[in-house]
Amino acid sequence: MDVVRDLKRCPAEAGGHAVTIGTYDGVHVGHQAVIRATQEIARRLETKMAVVTFDPHPASIIRPENAPLLLTDLDQKLELLDKLGVDTCVVVPFDADRASETAEEFVSNVLVDCVGARSIVVGQDFHFGKDRAGSVESLVEFGETYGFDVEGIELLPRPDGTVESVSSTAIRRALAGGDVDTARYLLGRTHEVRGPVVQGDQRGRTIGFPTANVAVPHTRALPADAVYAGWYIRPDGSRHLAAINIGKRPTFYQDAEHSLVEAHLLDFDGDLYGELARVQFVELLRSEQRFDGIEALRDQLQIDISRARAALSEH
Repeated sequence: MDVVRDLKRCPAEAGGHAVTIGTYDGVHVGHQAVIRATQEIARRLETKMAVVTFDPHPASIIRPENAPLLLTDLDQKLELLDKLGVDTCVVVPFDADRASETAEEFVSNVLVDCVGARSIVVGQDFHFGKDRAGSVESLVEFGETYGFDVEGIELLPRPDGTVESVSSTAIRRALAGGDVDTARYLLGRTHEVRGPVVQGDQRGRTIGFPTANVAVPHTRALPADAVYAGWYIRPDGSRHLAAINIGKRPTFYQDAEHSLVEAHLLDFDGDLYGELARVQFVELLRSEQRFDGIEALRDQLQIDISRARAALSEH
């Protein structure tokens, strides 16, 4: 996949692109449906397919106090788009100047002059430009001027019969409730976070359950504080069974400021410090709780490990 991060170096495609536009946070099953529709149009036009996305997330500039926690960082998003067979991804730097750009300026500067849009595919609720003034209807009007067609497609309904469509918001809500099953269903894969393994207080080691303390950025969406069965993936690609705790460790601390991600790797003994970890959440085992002493905690951790092993044997 050709990744364009500088709009002064736009892709030189004589045949232009079939294009879809959006934040694409999570690259969930709804996003995947839009990408497949765009790829089909690209095949029909005998041209390449492009995704136009933004970094950072526009909400972090326009309304930072209400910006959503991200399901994927930029590197993950690009990896997922690449796996889906996207030919070109244009990453539009989003700042205050971009936020003040009118809908037509965005169409002219990015979609026409940079990407060479021949056809544009977006969800029916798509809005863009200053004050979100641009819509599918205005895109159609711009297309008549600039020579591209537009297809607005309905959002993918959730197969479980609920009224709500598949969305990044629905996935964040599921994660906030610890419902990693629903998150996996809507993402089309297991939710994953990444971060370096950093030095902790080594309390787990002192009670016989060493953990990798993964420093996940506070801008990322984590599942609710709880214990999960999951996978720990090392930089070499090796995958390890893990019991993962997210929380403030109330047995040891009364007023911890932030939740920590701690992964106990099953059947592993080695040094993980400094490496970039990928942590995937497969199944909720129990909510976080405070124990009346180390022995009670140690007994529960043994149970957690047994349950994690059983859960992961099915995945």
